[in-house]
Amino acid sequence: MKLRLVCVGKLTEAWQREAADDYAGRLQRYFPFEVIELKEEKGGRKGDVTGLLKREGERILEKIPAPSTVIVLDERGRQFGSEQLAARLSDAMLHGESDWCLVIGGPYGLAPAVRERADLLLSLSKMTFTHQMARVFLFEQLYRSATIIKNEPYHNR
Repeated sequence: MKLRLVCVGKLTEAWQREAADDYAGRLQRYFPFEVIELKEEKGGRKGDVTGLLKREGERILEKIPAPSTVIVLDERGRQFGSEQLAARLSDAMLHGESDWCLVIGGPYGLAPAVRERADLLLSLSKMTFTHQMARVFLFEQLYRSATIIKNEPYHNR
């Protein structure tokens, strides 16, 4: 099973890049893992946010492989505990589910078409995080899930 992240924007702070790279490296010990960064559209605050989201959404959808299970991070999504996410990932692996394609939108969110394509809308928290922080948190939770599945000591039960 392969994991792919399609996200809008780059990590701008060095500490974010270091944290994301660290967890992505750890995660690659368990899964083939790919990150696809798409350029943020400009003109949000004073411009046409709807058009911006539509253009970003079209580019996101182009990067999602057809047989993938699509998990979109969205503030209105379902929340899972770490062990629940690990169980979901384990079940997907056990039942030969297609690769997971995870999606994180940009600072203005996601186009409705991207949400509609999702097999699961996932929320990391009721709190709001920047899309850059969401990437770091997602990588950590995926790594934690892998260690839970392998019964390794990272996750304190």
